Amino acid sequence: MALKKGETAPEFNLKSTGAKSIDSSKDLKGKAFVLYVYPKDFTKVCTAEACEFRDQFEAFRDLDIPVLGISKDDIATHERFKKEHKLPFDLLSDPTGEVCKSYDALIPLIKMPKRITYLIDKDHKIEAAFSDMFESKGHIEEMLKNLQK
Repeated sequence: MALKKGETAPEFNLKSTGAKSIDSSKDLKGKAFVLYVYPKDFTKVCTAEACEFRDQFEAFRDLDIPVLGISKDDIATHERFKKEHKLPFDLLSDPTGEVCKSYDALIPLIKMPKRITYLIDKDHKIEAAFSDMFESKGHIEEMLKNLQK
């Protein structure tokens, strides 16, 4: 179950690729963005999803919509994943899973992130959400569809 449209997106401050941190309340203030939560770097569906975001990145960039990926992987793993797949967006590390949990994107018993993508508007309200553990393309298609409205 994802957060609902109109709910306030939880704030976060996480380490990011590129030797920086991203604080949603400061770095993304007044800015819409896409936040996609995924289980693990270098797995089949997660790689397909990241590469699909990469391949469609220009559409998000042209609309000035940052794309951010988040999982429990550490920054070193994210850096290798980003480099190997030439990802033009940042990946955030949530090692404790607290941010994933706040976005209703953590499987309770096994503490693994779910595959959920959010479009968050400039007021940091949930504009759209798409959840499907085994489908990668639908996440990007749903976000682009919502942006074209």
